[in-house]
Amino acid sequence: MIPKTVSRGLLLTPLLAALAGCNTVVMNPTGDIAKQQAHLITVSVVLMLLIIVPVMILIVWFAIKYRASNTEAAYEPDWDHSTKLELVIWGAPLLIVIVLGLVTWIYTHKLDPYRPLDRLDENRPIPATAKPLVVQAVAMDWKWLFIYPEQGIATVNELVVPVDQPLRIKVSATSVMNAFYVPELAGMVYGMPGMEITLNAVQNKPVSSFGISSNYSGAGYSDMKFAYRGVPQGDFDGWVASVKSTSAGKLDRANYLVLEKPSIKDPVRHYGAVDDDMYYRILNRCVADGVVCQDKMMMDDARKAREMAMNRMPQHAAATRLAQANNGEVCTTPDESVKKK
Repeated sequence: MIPKTVSRGLLLTPLLAALAGCNTVVMNPTGDIAKQQAHLITVSVVLMLLIIVPVMILIVWFAIKYRASNTEAAYEPDWDHSTKLELVIWGAPLLIVIVLGLVTWIYTHKLDPYRPLDRLDENRPIPATAKPLVVQAVAMDWKWLFIYPEQGIATVNELVVPVDQPLRIKVSATSVMNAFYVPELAGMVYGMPGMEITLNAVQNKPVSSFGISSNYSGAGYSDMKFAYRGVPQGDFDGWVASVKSTSAGKLDRANYLVLEKPSIKDPVRHYGAVDDDMYYRILNRCVADGVVCQDKMMMDDARKAREMAMNRMPQHAAATRLAQANNGEVCTTPDESVKKK
């Protein structure tokens, strides 16, 4: 007969073996921003365990010591207060919350996605000559489009970046909100139609990994993944050259409107050329012919509002002059008045 403890251990062995194969990339990334975020997670967990572990131990200890069968335990039905115990119960959690809040506040500002990088890693500052690589990421239904404006190329479901070069990833979307997340690189940021968020990050080591959408966005959400690679600068330049020479053509407005249609499990594809204003039109939702760009629409609305205000100005100025006259003021222009002395 196998003892119960041994049989339970045998049952747990497959689960432990499965856990051993888990990818712990979130806690062991290769990008500096992601490393700092992993450090914040570790510090936060340790601080919380300072109160959680003693509480769990005390629960077991009290249950054993004050069980009904233990007649030797002290029985004090009239006990109701202990200053020392109150200090421990309230003081320790309060200190932990203060420290946790301070650490979180510091890291929240330090790791602000919009904040330009000030270092490549903990031992290397950003070189004065370093120029960020700009990548425009667009969440589509249900795939990712990456435009490299300076290189003049675009990819679908593949993001390749050079190692040790600052990255500035601008994230938007075409229809619904999605979250851009590369565990090796940095935390997640959200992309929304007609809006743009910037993520500053850096990849410190060559890596072949993945990126995902971490916000539910419809039927193809679970397959909305893309390949992510960090490569040396020379390999990145070679990859750009290969995309230009072996691509599927140019990402112009006509091809984009076809690409924009919902699809699932799209393969990696490349475009060796991109319309200069493609991302601008995607961001302002005016790729199709005859559609007014959002920024122009907002400028027209603002202009009309100013014109309407100007048309109402004489009546408003007259009322202002009358009110100021009643208060002993002399008006010179609708916008100026001098108080009588």
